[in-house]
Amino acid sequence: MMKMPLFITQLFCVVTALVVIDTSNLLCGNEKNNTYTLGAASRDGIGKFYMGREISKVMGHLGASWLERPKREQEERTDLLIKGLDLKPTDKIADIGAGSGYFSFRMAKLVPQGKVFAVDISPQMVGMVRAKMAQQKITNVEPVQSTITQTKLPPNSVDAALIVDAYHEFSHPLEMATSILNSLKPGGKLVLIEYRMEDPSVPIKLLHKMSEKQAKLEMKAAGFKWEKTLTMLPQQHFMIFRKPG
Repeated sequence: MMKMPLFITQLFCVVTALVVIDTSNLLCGNEKNNTYTLGAASRDGIGKFYMGREISKVMGHLGASWLERPKREQEERTDLLIKGLDLKPTDKIADIGAGSGYFSFRMAKLVPQGKVFAVDISPQMVGMVRAKMAQQKITNVEPVQSTITQTKLPPNSVDAALIVDAYHEFSHPLEMATSILNSLKPGGKLVLIEYRMEDPSVPIKLLHKMSEKQAKLEMKAAGFKWEKTLTMLPQQHFMIFRKPG
């Protein structure tokens, strides 16, 4: 049997160590009280589970073109989604997981005296938002670089928060939901949009869907109160939660 050269052995050890470190980073803080568990990862998951749900892999900035696809409004009726937000001209809104800013810039037109915080963990996505702001001369959108556990928004600073098809990818959903709750003013609303798990005809991978029951369970754990679920969208739940107060 041929002996492996020393430098290859050392490289293997370094790579193995990095993999172990990366995996361990999936657990921090609340893992001490068993908020999350690790298990075998499915094809589209990260092997980390919260309240019985496996967290999905992140799409990332390489999926920006899919977010901006021309047929999106027709397929998802994003026009009805925006209308359903019932925004006031002075509202301050957090677009959590804003990505390329698809919804941020559409909401900005409806809040001329307000502001939209385009919150995303990806530096590349934040850069795309900044580039669009300069190109379109938009002044009431503010990009915010978040972390895996914090929105980086001040407490009690926004009237509403919107999460569109992103919450299921959060590696630390409890911490992020709690951070969103803290950023909302008392009585502020969170609108959570997720593809309907209950509908097998929705052509989306299973881990990128969420049931209404699961969403209510997870939002309650963060301190939100469910208000209502609207049904005007063809593929997604439109769930409204409130911060008490």
